[in-house]
Amino acid sequence: MEWLTAPFEVTFVQRALWAGVLVSVICAPAGTWVVLRGMAFLGDAMSHGLLPGVALAALFGGNLLVGAVASAAVMTAGVTVLGRMPRLSQDTGIGLLFVGMLSLGVIIVSRSQSFAVDLTGFLFGDVLAVRQQDLFLLAAALCVALMVSVLGHRAFLALTFDARKAKTLGLRPRLAHAVLLGLLGLAIVASFHIVGTLLVLGLLIAPPAAALPWARSVRGVMVLAALLGVAATFGGLLLSWHLGTAAGATVSALAVSLFFLSHAASGLRHRRARTAPVSASAPFPPSLPPLKSTERSLRRSS
Repeated sequence: MEWLTAPFEVTFVQRALWAGVLVSVICAPAGTWVVLRGMAFLGDAMSHGLLPGVALAALFGGNLLVGAVASAAVMTAGVTVLGRMPRLSQDTGIGLLFVGMLSLGVIIVSRSQSFAVDLTGFLFGDVLAVRQQDLFLLAAALCVALMVSVLGHRAFLALTFDARKAKTLGLRPRLAHAVLLGLLGLAIVASFHIVGTLLVLGLLIAPPAAALPWARSVRGVMVLAALLGVAATFGGLLLSWHLGTAAGATVSALAVSLFFLSHAASGLRHRRARTAPVSASAPFPPSLPPLKSTERSLRRSS
């Protein structure tokens, strides 16, 4: 028990744990939609697109979080505008913005005569340096993320499974897509302090992807993803303390490991279900595909 609890008796590790818990819950809704819609490349592009704002904020002595929010807003607006161009695919627009923002950030850093920007902390995170005021900002971001997720759930759901049906239902898919990009930007901005921009997809994508085989609804994926993210945060900080490894990278690596364990266990479960005799009195098959209830509810709403 001492091996498990001793690290969390230290104040800065306690703050790191709370920050990781808040970020895990923030990332769960956005990450679920990213996984269901296949938007991982967009998440990667937006995380690296934070560099210009963070670099400018650091060089002029401003708040890094404000700089990250500004860059995320520019990326969100750019993806929305380029996505509406008829002769340009969405992936092409995202790729152009990705390279352009990252190049601009490197140019800003290269113009500095000193290493004013801590690129190591920006790229790989500094979860053990989280301050009390950072926790308050994360709590506020969590409230915004939950409010947007609840109010936009129906529109996001219809947009994910059938954008044309969303338009038929009057759910304004273009606006829903823009709001979803804003939710993704909020999750990335909240996460880069914890695991860094290179590893932010570990908390954003790995927990929802790990939860997908075990959940029967979108909300179930979100709840289980949040729990898996919290488990990865706790386990990553614990291993980092005892092994002397980088905290943010350890948290992200453990989250990815949970994904592989989850899908391995799911594969074993399906193999056992195929080989086990089916009872004649069983009203349902032993395993239903995930998210069937969501699809049925979407059909009923139309």
